[in-house]
Amino acid sequence: MALVTTAFAPRPHLWSRADYERLVAAGVFSPGDRVELLEGEIIEMSPEKSRHAATVDLALEALRRAFGTSHTIRVQHPLAAGATSEPQPDLAVVAGTARDYVDQHPAWAVRVVEVSDTSLQYDRTKKARVHAQAGILDYWIVNLVEGVVEVHRDPGTEGYGTITRLGAGDSVSPLAGGGSSVAVGDLLP
Repeated sequence: MALVTTAFAPRPHLWSRADYERLVAAGVFSPGDRVELLEGEIIEMSPEKSRHAATVDLALEALRRAFGTSHTIRVQHPLAAGATSEPQPDLAVVAGTARDYVDQHPAWAVRVVEVSDTSLQYDRTKKARVHAQAGILDYWIVNLVEGVVEVHRDPGTEGYGTITRLGAGDSVSPLAGGGSSVAVGDLLP
């Protein structure tokens, strides 16, 4: 008699945003944990280095000058980017005031900015795809490795159709939201 076996390939459990928020509410993650939900996976983010933190602060100042009080700029806060993703971008420019997001995280942003050094490949691929699928028109990566800002536009289901690399002498204008032009040099350390 032949023994019949069925091949079993283990696979990870994929979490929904609702599952993830229940885990957060239950205190599974401590306040200092740097995690985010992307495409159903809970991702542990690397510790923030001083150069990264300073660049986030520089980008925050530049975006505040560009948008004034017409938008809220969220720093490393969740974005409800779909049923299985809740990224925590370094900066997200969202419509309205902070009080508009007391009961739920915003689902869309005028612009998302990631500061990248060790996470550059991840930010260019998985994070870019999640933001594109959420319809974020303007996704910027402040690339600390090469000293440029990568402007991702034309979102689609697999990522962004247009990527432009800009240096310190360039400037870039937002596609939506009415903000003014931003000097790339103001975003770089």
